[in-house]
Order: sequence, then C-alpha cells, then structure tokens
Amino acid sequence: MKLEEFDYHLPAKLIAQYPARRRADSRMLVVHRKQGRWEDSSFRRLPEYLKAGDVLALNSSRVLPARLFGRRVGVRSQPIGKRNPKRQEYLTTEIEALLVRPLDERTWEALVRPGRKVRSGERLIFGKTAPAVRSATGKNGACLEAEVVGRGEFGLRTLRFTDPVSLARNLEQIGHVPLPPYIRRPDEASDRRRYQTVYAKLPGSVAAPTAGLHFTKPILAALQEHGIELAEITLHVSLGTFQPIHEAEIASHRLHPEAFSVAPAAAATLNQALDDGRRIIAVGTTTVRTLEHVASLHGGRIEPLSGETELFIQPGFPFQVVGGLLTNFHLPRTTLLMLVAAFAGRELILEAYEHAIRERYRFYSYGDCMLIL
Repeated sequence: MKLEEFDYHLPAKLIAQYPARRRADSRMLVVHRKQGRWEDSSFRRLPEYLKAGDVLALNSSRVLPARLFGRRVGVRSQPIGKRNPKRQEYLTTEIEALLVRPLDERTWEALVRPGRKVRSGERLIFGKTAPAVRSATGKNGACLEAEVVGRGEFGLRTLRFTDPVSLARNLEQIGHVPLPPYIRRPDEASDRRRYQTVYAKLPGSVAAPTAGLHFTKPILAALQEHGIELAEITLHVSLGTFQPIHEAEIASHRLHPEAFSVAPAAAATLNQALDDGRRIIAVGTTTVRTLEHVASLHGGRIEPLSGETELFIQPGFPFQVVGGLLTNFHLPRTTLLMLVAAFAGRELILEAYEHAIRERYRFYSYGDCMLIL
C-alpha cells in the first residue's frame, strides 16, 4: 500500500497542547467494527462498553525525562609558543538530544539536533552549562558528559556517557519531559505527572503510551468491580513507535527495535481469557504490538518473555490476541495509524477521523481517545 493512502488533513487548532483538566474528562469516539459505525461518548463511560470477563491489557512502562539540552565541546589553541601552544576547551554551539534506546548502562542511541554537524569523537555536555567547560562541570549544577561514538541516519547518534551512576542520578535533575514536537511549548512541571500513566512502573520509555493517560485509579477500580481483569505488560516506547516513514511503499518500512517484557502472571491471565473465549482489550498500540509479537512466536499463545520487537502491523495483518483497542488519535502517514487501520479497516477509520475533526475532538498525545470494538 502507498503511504499517501494514510493521509488526512487536521486543522492545527485541534492538536491538544495541554491535557484535559482532569484525566478522565476526555471524549471517546466508540467505533463498532462489525456494524461499520461509530458513536460519540466520553471516557468516563468506558465501563459501560466493556463486560465482565474482559481483560484490559495495559503498558506499565514509565517515561524517562529523556530530552537533554547542552553544548558541543570545542578545542582551541592559544599561541604561547610555537612549540608549546596552550589548548583550551570551551563550549560551542547549542545541542539538543532525545535519548531513544539504551544499548548498555552508559550507552544510548539518541536523536541529536542539529545532527548534521555532530561527528563521531565529539564530546557533548548537557545540563546547566556556562561559557567555559570548567564552570559547566563544576559548581553550576548537575550535568552529563557524553562522547559521540557512532552515527546513523536522520540525526541518530550513539552517545557514550562518562559515568552510568551519574547518568542515572543526573538525568532526573536535568532531563526534560520528552513532549512530542507537535506540542509547541516547553515542558512544564505539571508534565512530569500528566505525561505519565497512573500505573507506570518500570522506567524506560521516551514517549508516553498515551492511551493510558486517561485512566485514574478510581476508574481502574470501577472496571475491576465490573468484573474486568487487568493485565500489565511492558513495552518501552522508543523510535520504533514514532519514527516517520520515508518510503512511498509502506511495506518497505522497517521499525526500530523496542524492548518489551511479559511477566508470568500477565501471561497466565491473558491465556486464560483466550481459552475461555473472552475479549482482550489492548490499551494502546504498544500493547497491541507486544501481545501480537509474542503470540506470533508461540502459536497464538502469550508466553512469559522479554526481548525486542520490530513488528510492523499494517492492513492485512492476522490478529491472534487483541479483540478490542483503546487508542488516541494518531498523526497521518504513521505506523500507528496503519496499525489502527489494520484492526478496524482503513476506510472506516479515516471516515471516523473525519467525523472526529468535524466534531472538534482533541488530537494526539494529550487529546481525546477512540475505543474500537
């Protein structure tokens, strides 16, 4: 299929710049696949659309403050003598890095801007930097230092930080909430809480599994009171979820690997539901990809497993596990929109999106949601 088949026009004013005042205040467009119809509703009514015995599968990954600002380190020579010039380090052009995937405890793949100028072997300093390296790494506050040890396409670089202990400690102090670029404002203190699900546990994501942002602890409790089970899996959202497609034919696109894990308790809950013929409702596209990846390796079963997935779900994909999907509205020409189209049908989804635009739903990460049954 062509990339252009997954396009639509969205007025910029419908892109949510802030979350709803309260998490559960979001609107919810309910799409009924078999009937080919939809209805306007609200997220607070979610328990009405589910039934006892359903299993709600959640991604409990926690978002890291993975956006870093800093400067490149330059070196210049002071002519003290022809044979003995003095070399002095200094901080030069500003740099921004988004950590996207850990390779080990001190090495990360990162999107760097402006990436074209950053070469292997360069040093970068992030944090409360000052005009001189000495002051930047001294009393002016926390900082992180990294060397560029590899480079890839589209601004991707491999950064090796000097100290894994310092990385873990200082990232929370100097890192920023990695809000997506269509949220055209700096991150604020409230984003530390709101760009995180209430059930987030294991740190590792560099973007939120946004379908889960609508939940509150009282709504989760109400779902369980209605006889709906919860199963938590983990997929650390990375470049594979939000990287753009550059190929005209979508089948040529390859996803960046993302780490996942399914614990034994979650696998047992999900398999029992499959055995009983009960629905599994995935919260978010990351949950869908994790469950369907594991099922594809084990004959339709969910086995306890940790690893990485590059699964690209597009129209024609044979779903084995997921029977319902709660998801936010997605950008045009993205793998996320293609996954939703694979689950509900491209024509139905694009028509539902047009309805949502006419009805002025709020789009993307901090926007409203869609329940597909």
